[in-house]
Amino acid sequence: MFENKEKTNLNALGEFGLINHLTSGFENTNAESLIGIGDDAAVIKNNEHTVISTDQYIENVHFDVVYTPLKHLGFKVVAATISDLCAMNATPKQILISVGVSSKYTLEALEDLYNGIKAACDAYNVDLVGGDTSSSVQGLYISATALGEVSEQDVVKRTGAQPGELICVTGDLGGAYLGLQILEREKQVFLAAKDMQPDLESKDYIIGRQLKPEARVDIKPLFKELEIKPSSMIDISDGLSSELFHLSKNSNVGVAIHEDKLPIDQQTFDTARELNLDPTTCVLSGGEDYELLFTLPQKYYEKIKNSPDITIIGYVTPIEQGQVLINTEGSSIELKAQGWQHIA
Repeated sequence: MFENKEKTNLNALGEFGLINHLTSGFENTNAESLIGIGDDAAVIKNNEHTVISTDQYIENVHFDVVYTPLKHLGFKVVAATISDLCAMNATPKQILISVGVSSKYTLEALEDLYNGIKAACDAYNVDLVGGDTSSSVQGLYISATALGEVSEQDVVKRTGAQPGELICVTGDLGGAYLGLQILEREKQVFLAAKDMQPDLESKDYIIGRQLKPEARVDIKPLFKELEIKPSSMIDISDGLSSELFHLSKNSNVGVAIHEDKLPIDQQTFDTARELNLDPTTCVLSGGEDYELLFTLPQKYYEKIKNSPDITIIGYVTPIEQGQVLINTEGSSIELKAQGWQHIA
């Protein structure tokens, strides 16, 4: 998207010049995006319910530029933010992104960031319709607000789960956490001996799960194709156990999941063992997989039992039965919500 490869100080452009430069390659593709970048505010016309979610990403809290390419970070910001819309069974349409940046960053660095943002917008058919830029005292700060639409009858909330229903997840879990562990390990090696090259052989899948996660925009069309609707749903950003607790609390139900049903990729499993970590613990507490966790009435079992995108991991129970994991020996173990804590 950008041609310039020199190191350009941001002061050379000024705020408005920077905004114009970074957003010059973005064009609206959704008919609902009437006015986007270039005016005082965006104008959006929706015939359905509008769903809005916002996230923030702070250097050395949510990402580390030592091992996170800025292009990947830009993609991840969009994917992670619209994942919340997918959890509401909505279709992402627009996004606004604001950036605070310190003097250590050059124009070319921000070009990489916005190349990633554009790649994600193109991949998910989302329009960048606004945002802001500002100086930062230290590091890089990104705020993203995503908008989507959903018909009233298709809205899925965290409330609605009923005892006896199936607990399901999309994709596989734990990979992003193990990818982070490998990147952190290689960072420490690099800091100790800067001439050492990172050893990432055979770790491509889990590294990708951490640096470039995918939002499950494909699941809403799958639900429509299968003619099913979840009774409750949430995205898995802070760890499976934490998200189960959210569904349990909001729906006033208990949950029981089976350890041997948890979907774990082989590379995730092998890496956990290599690092002397329990694969199940990585799945329960890791986070950043951005898969979807949802509940379904039993009547839909035949429609999903052979789906390669959906795994049934347990069932909803009465609230007094609590939140438990049934291990491979058949014993019930109380779940702990030990995922990512945003204020810690």
